[in-house]
Amino acid sequence: MSGSMACFTLNDACVKLAAQSIPLFQTVFLRGIVTTVLMLLVVRAMGRLDFSIPRADRPRVFWRTASELGAMVAFTIALVNMPIANISAILAALPLTVTLAAFLFLREPVGWRRMLAILVGFVGVILIIQPGTEGFSYYSLVAFLAVILVTVRDLVTRRFSKEVPSMSVAVITAAAVGILAGLLSTRETWAMPDTQSILLILGAAVFIIGGYVFSIMTMRIGEIGVIAPFRYTSLIWALMLGYVVFGDWPNSLTLLGGAIVVATGLFTILRERRVARRLARNPASPTATAAVSALTAGARDPNGG
Repeated sequence: MSGSMACFTLNDACVKLAAQSIPLFQTVFLRGIVTTVLMLLVVRAMGRLDFSIPRADRPRVFWRTASELGAMVAFTIALVNMPIANISAILAALPLTVTLAAFLFLREPVGWRRMLAILVGFVGVILIIQPGTEGFSYYSLVAFLAVILVTVRDLVTRRFSKEVPSMSVAVITAAAVGILAGLLSTRETWAMPDTQSILLILGAAVFIIGGYVFSIMTMRIGEIGVIAPFRYTSLIWALMLGYVVFGDWPNSLTLLGGAIVVATGLFTILRERRVARRLARNPASPTATAAVSALTAGARDPNGG
């Protein structure tokens, strides 16, 4: 899981660097082409190339893809306009937003401890965004919009039936991202990529595939409650890459807010794990089902998995 997070963050860094030389959506479009081809090869090699989606799930796949596309646009715009560590810290609030949204819209029970953790976590998000201060950037709100859209994506995903082929949905999403980026790139003035930009785009595609594959491998053999906290290692990679590659280092408020978000997110995950274990003897219980479902949502990738 730590390797998966490293790959996703390296993908972000490659896109951010490539977008300094060629237009943003041209970069995402070219990466999308390479990513889709590589994913098709990977899925075929895994023997999971199956696009037979049940009729009842097709609207859900559509809305999942739509929310993913919106999140992609918001995330990439924020990525090229703000430090990579800042946007990673905001995205760390995803387990909190998914748990809260499941409580509000899916009527999944959430105890007072987790609800308090969510509220404290949002205080951390406010410290990261820093409204009304010199450190405030409107792109922080764009990054938080990406979190909301990924939350919608995860809620829709949780309504999928077991017959939906997960890897095929990932391929569909990758293709849709590439197509939308291609359409948006028509509003940009295309530039001829130089050798460095081509290598960065290829690197981004390889890294994002690595992130998907490592995450799937981990989810197949690991206990969700154990491996989910390791997703926060993405913040460590973001801090290192931000400092070494881009010369960025978050201010004190951002670091404090990020620490609060991570702490409350870890508490939420561990609390849900404890509840799930305690109620495992009664799998028919709605509370037990909700706890396991929340853990699963917290383990999904905010970058498109």
